[in-house]
Amino acid sequence: MIPVDALVLVVVIVAVLFFIGSFVRILREYERAVIFRLGRTARAILNPGGQGNGPGLVLLVPLIDKMVKVSLRTIAMDVPPQDVITRDNVSVKVNAVIYFRVVDPERAIISVEDYLYATSQIAQTTLRSVLGQVEMDDLLSARDKINQQLQRIIDEHSDPWGIKVTTVEVKHIDLPQDMQRAMAKQAEAERERRAKVINADGEFQAAAKLSEAAEVLTRYPVAVQLRYLQTMREIASERNTTTFFPLPMNLFGALLGAPGVAGEGSRGGSSTGG
Repeated sequence: MIPVDALVLVVVIVAVLFFIGSFVRILREYERAVIFRLGRTARAILNPGGQGNGPGLVLLVPLIDKMVKVSLRTIAMDVPPQDVITRDNVSVKVNAVIYFRVVDPERAIISVEDYLYATSQIAQTTLRSVLGQVEMDDLLSARDKINQQLQRIIDEHSDPWGIKVTTVEVKHIDLPQDMQRAMAKQAEAERERRAKVINADGEFQAAAKLSEAAEVLTRYPVAVQLRYLQTMREIASERNTTTFFPLPMNLFGALLGAPGVAGEGSRGGSSTGG
């Protein structure tokens, strides 16, 4: 059987621990406390910046003070996908992520009922309104500029709540299937255009080089002979069974362009036959 004195001692110790626990709180380095004393905010132990109580040991008046803890760490919040109609009437679904933190714990608790929910809602409405004012091409190419605009607008709206928005990033843009096919055709046509331009540019450069080479060969006839010998050497090195010997057409000009030769031959033949 437990002695009465020991039982009383245990009850007293439990009561003391409960009493101490009711007015002593320990806050971590990234936590701050907003204390309400009889319904009004009270700052018993201020940090150097004056932003709430903590970190460390915080003393509360039992049954009078009520403490609300606020985290000062950066919060990464996903913005749910939003149906947006761009300026050029393209329907897309866009989601984003927002990074923010509490810079004034008292305003975050007093000025708004739930700063997390409020920040999420203002991010959704801002995302729809901003993206509805841009065209589809800008949404795909100028995403950095859109992110900065979103960050600026959301930060202005959440500043009275003691919230600092550091970054807003558009994560994913879900395009309709017909728009994806149209963009794929456009990209393919652009690649074909570039290929044709590059091919035409190569032909033009090759023609220019051939023209320069022809001028050099015309200016130096010896170079033609050297080129001829080099070509013959290349043909011989390939061990071909047939070898072509190019001859200048001026050698046959006298034969092909001399009608007297052919006429004499015909007259001679007719007189012999008589």
